[in-house]
Amino acid sequence: MNEKRNIRHLSKEEIGAWLAQEGEPRFRAGQVYEWLWLKQARSFDDMSNVSKALRAKLSEAFSLPALTVDATQFSEDGTIKSRFKTYDGHLVEGVLIPTENRQTACVSSQIGCSLTCKFCATGYMPRKRNLNYDEIYDEVVLINRQAEEANGKKLSNIVFMGMGEPLLNYKNVLKSIEMISSPEGLGMSARRITVSTAGVAKMIKQLGDDEVRFKLALSLHAANDKKRNEIMPINETNNIEALVEALNYFYQKTGNEITFEYILFKDFNDSLKDAEELTKIYRRVPADLVNIIEYNPIDMARFRKPDEEVTEQFMNYLEKNRVNVRLRRSRGKDIDAACGQLANK
Repeated sequence: MNEKRNIRHLSKEEIGAWLAQEGEPRFRAGQVYEWLWLKQARSFDDMSNVSKALRAKLSEAFSLPALTVDATQFSEDGTIKSRFKTYDGHLVEGVLIPTENRQTACVSSQIGCSLTCKFCATGYMPRKRNLNYDEIYDEVVLINRQAEEANGKKLSNIVFMGMGEPLLNYKNVLKSIEMISSPEGLGMSARRITVSTAGVAKMIKQLGDDEVRFKLALSLHAANDKKRNEIMPINETNNIEALVEALNYFYQKTGNEITFEYILFKDFNDSLKDAEELTKIYRRVPADLVNIIEYNPIDMARFRKPDEEVTEQFMNYLEKNRVNVRLRRSRGKDIDAACGQLANK
C-alpha cells in the first residue's frame, strides 16, 4: 500500500490541481489551504466549511501529520519547556521564554544534532533526522498557544536556538519561516525571527544570496581558532576567518542584524586577552551586538561558569572598547530549558 502524501507538503496550486482532477471547484483549494496553515487544522474533520464527501476524499488521499505535546515543564521564572512528539515517534524540545516586553519561542530544527559542540547537551545526542518545515511551524503554533494561555499574549519573537543546526536543515528552516511570516500562515514579521548558527560559512553566504529578511546570530564562544576548534569541531572546516568573510557577505546582501553569541567558560575563554580578541572580531563584522551568555552546566561536560567578578571585568573591557554588549541571564535552568541544556529530559 502506498504511503499517503502529507498534504502540507503540497502548494496551494498543487491542491487546486488535485481538486480539479476530483471534479471539485478550484476555489476549494483556498479553503483547504487556509485550514492547513492559518486555522491550523489537526485533522480533515476540522474543516467545517468543506463538505463531508470532500473531507472523506482528502482523508483517503492524504495524511495530515502534526506535532503533539508529549510533556510540559514549568520553571519558577515563567519559562515553559515542551517536549514534542513527531508523527514517527521522535522527541524534540521547544521553549517559551516570557519577559515583561517579549514572548519568545525557542524552536528546534533537527532531532538531535550532527555537530558535537562540547558544552551543549544536544551535541551529545545523535542526529536522527531533520524536522520538516510543517513540524517547525507546529512548534511555533503550539508555543504560541502556550503564550496566550499562560500570559494572555501572542508570541513576539522566534529564535532558532533549540536542538540542531538550522543551516544544516536549510530548505526546511527557510520554508518554515516563509510560512510563519506569510499572511496565509502566522503573519509574523521575519524581522522578529533570529536564526542562530554554529557557523556554516557556505550556508551563511547562501542566506545572503537568498536575501532573507530575518536576523542572524553566530555562536562564536571562542575568539581564536585554537580554542574554538577545541569546543566546536565545526571550526576545523569553518574557521573564524571564513566566518568573518561570510558574515560580511551576508550583511552586504541583506543589511540584516548580526549578533555574536559568546558563552563564558571559567578559565577557558573569560580572560581579558579573550575579551581583546573578541573585540577585534567584532570590529571586522558589522555586528549589532555581542550577547554574553551565562554557562549552564550539563552532566557530560567539564565546563563551569566563571565568578561574577570575572564576568563583570570581561563585560567592562568590551564596553570600554565600544562593543555593544549585553549579558543574557539564563532562564529555565531548573527545568533544563536554558541555553545548551535541551536533551529531551
